[in-house]
Amino acid sequence: MSVQRKPKKQSAHSSQPPKQKSGKRLAPNLRAEQILKGAIRFFAAHGFSGQTRELASDLGISKGLLYRYFPSKEALIESVYQEVFLRRWSPTWQAVLTDRNRPLIERLKAFYADYAKLPLEYEWGRIYLYAGLAGASINRRYVRLANERIFRPVIDELRHEFGFRPIEQLEITEPEMELMWSLHGSIFYIGMRKWVYHVKAPSDIDGAVKQLVEGFYANARTMMHATLPRNMSL
Repeated sequence: MSVQRKPKKQSAHSSQPPKQKSGKRLAPNLRAEQILKGAIRFFAAHGFSGQTRELASDLGISKGLLYRYFPSKEALIESVYQEVFLRRWSPTWQAVLTDRNRPLIERLKAFYADYAKLPLEYEWGRIYLYAGLAGASINRRYVRLANERIFRPVIDELRHEFGFRPIEQLEITEPEMELMWSLHGSIFYIGMRKWVYHVKAPSDIDGAVKQLVEGFYANARTMMHATLPRNMSL
């Protein structure tokens, strides 16, 4: 008497390729890149109060593997700063701002139209805000960067435009710096409206930036003639 064998039960996944585990072996540079990209998404969504164990779980890796590539949370934050803020800083911006072959108002419009794209990026805007709330060093370092590569060059160009001596001969005044912050803050707020308050950004970003720059330029002329020492004019 022959015994009938029951057919083997077909696996539910037999017709599909096996899923790749997130913890599969990758080349070290690819693994580090994967972790960094995941950390950027994680911090943009949850802020810097999120724990590394939560990040590791979110990435589908062990905490030990995370620390193999980034030995501390501070080291990971440093890499986030390098990737999100320094690598997205255009090397052409300073040349645009200081090219005196073009009218200054055109240079300012061109620079800020391009720069305004940064706060409109989800990761850039939210990480910058969360870093400030958490007291992380990212904001302080970025402000120093903006001061050296935007604020000081722009003020120097404004002085040249309106007939005043350069900042090497007269240090930047508080009214000048406040005027810079008013423009910079207004452009930064375009992104904050979108990513923090969930209010629609202007449909014409370039037009909004142009309007802000024109107002800034007119105010700068009035302010400098009213506040800078008369003996510092050329």
